[in-house]
Amino acid sequence: MTSARAPLKSLDEALTELLSFATVLEDFESVSTFDADGRVLAQDITSGLQVPPQDNSSMDGYAVRCADVAQATGPLPVSQRIAAGSAGAPLLPNTVARIFTGAPIPVGADAVVMQEDCTLENPDNPALSGLRINTLPQSGQWIRRAGEDVKMGAVVLQKGELLKPAALGLAASIGMDSLSVTRRPRVALFSTGDELVMPGAVAPEHMKPGAIYNSNRFFLRALLRRLGCEVTDFGIVPDRLDATVAALEQAAQNHDLILTSGGVSVGEEDHIKPAVQSLGALNLWQIAIKPGKPFAYGQVHGAHFIGLPGNPVSSFVTFLLLVRPFLLKLQGVVQVAPKSIAVQADFDWPKADKRREFLRVKRNASGGLDLYPNQSSGVLTSAVWGDGLVDNPPGQTIRIGDPVQFISFNEVLG
Repeated sequence: MTSARAPLKSLDEALTELLSFATVLEDFESVSTFDADGRVLAQDITSGLQVPPQDNSSMDGYAVRCADVAQATGPLPVSQRIAAGSAGAPLLPNTVARIFTGAPIPVGADAVVMQEDCTLENPDNPALSGLRINTLPQSGQWIRRAGEDVKMGAVVLQKGELLKPAALGLAASIGMDSLSVTRRPRVALFSTGDELVMPGAVAPEHMKPGAIYNSNRFFLRALLRRLGCEVTDFGIVPDRLDATVAALEQAAQNHDLILTSGGVSVGEEDHIKPAVQSLGALNLWQIAIKPGKPFAYGQVHGAHFIGLPGNPVSSFVTFLLLVRPFLLKLQGVVQVAPKSIAVQADFDWPKADKRREFLRVKRNASGGLDLYPNQSSGVLTSAVWGDGLVDNPPGQTIRIGDPVQFISFNEVLG
């Protein structure tokens, strides 16, 4: 009597269990702030100064004392010129100071008037010219206050933050020329399957029946690199147990993760399961998502192992939903799950599936979502055409106009 098949895991259960195995890498390194894009901070960054360091002008114009402008019966003389990077003198009573964007506000001034709101009586000789101010200023206008961006002693970037260009600029603004980051995860990548052929090895017209080009290897390698990984590509492993064992043993050396695609089912030619079990431990999961049902996690000689399904869209989607969060957590990122937003569906999906579905869609000109007509797990065109996924709950039909949860590829691809 055969034992009952284990129930499918929900995606949330699978992700929680998977992340429980992801211990943050302990090694870190110092890199130039120029080169830290996409890296993960290994420690908090605290500011040793305030930004801006002093009150400064946010406009080209004139620094004024509002009371002087209100009481003036004629033009006010221009008593000084203050450029960015220079220190102005205190503002003389009943005068104005020519000032430029970023220049410090002189002592005594309490507003800046844009040059467009002023008229110089003698523009050819500003030093001898009086200034007519055409609109009464309000105290504080066009002044950037000292410390309004960053307070001294503030934590401006937190440990575990995935650094993006704006964060690098912020780090530079407080004088950080280098940053301590978690080292890159080292990932061994290979595919299994005698049917796989590398592009360039065989011309399309000479492909044997049943042979396919290895597309998964290309997008998985690119995805890994986008996540900051150092990738060792072990190529295509033949469908033999001894070859699979040998590849796993080699891949486990000096790598944090072994990532494979294909061979995680239970067919006679699927050798990943017995190979991993012979070298370590394996949890073979069936996850209640579509596409992407077969998924495997285990360990080989201390290295993590993840086996993805062979169908390209299944492999692509499970990488985004499971492998990406796993690799982010290895690097110390705290918020690893992809974010979704509510967007209107401009399509019908009348046949609900028992599994949680991830539909390939694209934003249209009206802001809604169009559906790719063929949602098969083998149609990689859908992932190229689309710009995101609809996260559709189990048993849920969709009608035109319904709000759905949309995960943008920009959110998960960087």
